[in-house]
Amino acid sequence: MSPTIYTIILSSLATGTIVTMTSFHWLMAWIGLELNTLAIIPVISTLHHPRSTEAATKYFLTQAAASAMILFSSMINAWNTGTWDITQMSYAPSNILLSLALALKLGLAPAHFWLPEVLQGSTLLTALIITTWQKLAPMSLIYMTMNNLPSTILLMLGLTSSAIGGWSGLNQTQTRKIMAYSSIAHLGWMAMIASIMSNIMIMNLMVYWMMTTALFTSLICSKSKTIQDTATTWTTSPTLAIIMMLLLLSLGGLPPLTGFLPKWLVLEELIMQNLIPMATAMAMSALLSLFFYLRLTYTTTLTLPPNTLQMKFKW
Repeated sequence: MSPTIYTIILSSLATGTIVTMTSFHWLMAWIGLELNTLAIIPVISTLHHPRSTEAATKYFLTQAAASAMILFSSMINAWNTGTWDITQMSYAPSNILLSLALALKLGLAPAHFWLPEVLQGSTLLTALIITTWQKLAPMSLIYMTMNNLPSTILLMLGLTSSAIGGWSGLNQTQTRKIMAYSSIAHLGWMAMIASIMSNIMIMNLMVYWMMTTALFTSLICSKSKTIQDTATTWTTSPTLAIIMMLLLLSLGGLPPLTGFLPKWLVLEELIMQNLIPMATAMAMSALLSLFFYLRLTYTTTLTLPPNTLQMKFKW
């Protein structure tokens, strides 16, 4: 793709997100989301490979469906209340529909199936854009409609996302799929705290943004597409291997590192709200995620290839 076209597409991507974040009218927010979706499609399909075309198609269909649901919910709300203001979502059925549409847009479980597939079909750089920048517009809508969204649905979405993000990431060997499930798990934590304290959600998003960007940059530098590729990172740059180790442990949420802070605050807030079973379940699901981060850390920094196998065969 020529630099001029790429620049135009990326500026459209930025414009779409900014339009959604700064709008008060539902139609403007919807236009921003559509602009965002249409700008990323050519970026995903730049490879001209059947897999990237498939990923672009899947992404387009899910995002278009989610945008249509958002427009539909806002129309129902406008029909019943007479206002198109984003902050005035007072009709209960449209709120439920909106939260489900935003879950589909973000990739929250159980509407998460498209995310790992799309990331696997695109390049590491495109995967970075999808897991970071593309989450901003729907998150800003959640932030603006927070007072009206049904908190029970958000708590359940958060719990299922965190658990599924941990469980499904366990048997993956592709780094992009691991990052997709990591994204689902982190979004689960954000959805969990959204209805209780939205400023912790913003902080969580920012920390996730920084760590994911740094880790994807490391993967791009070392050209690591599978777990086995990460085992040869130390030959490229020992410093990069150490940075990757710290980033992975931070994403997992180990205490002295940055990634522990949002998890700690979320758990503390859940306990303050007397949601102790929910907090316990979230902490347990974080252990699942930590397992596959530790496995990546192990292959990246603690083994010399080709001896990356951790067991002795019977024969």
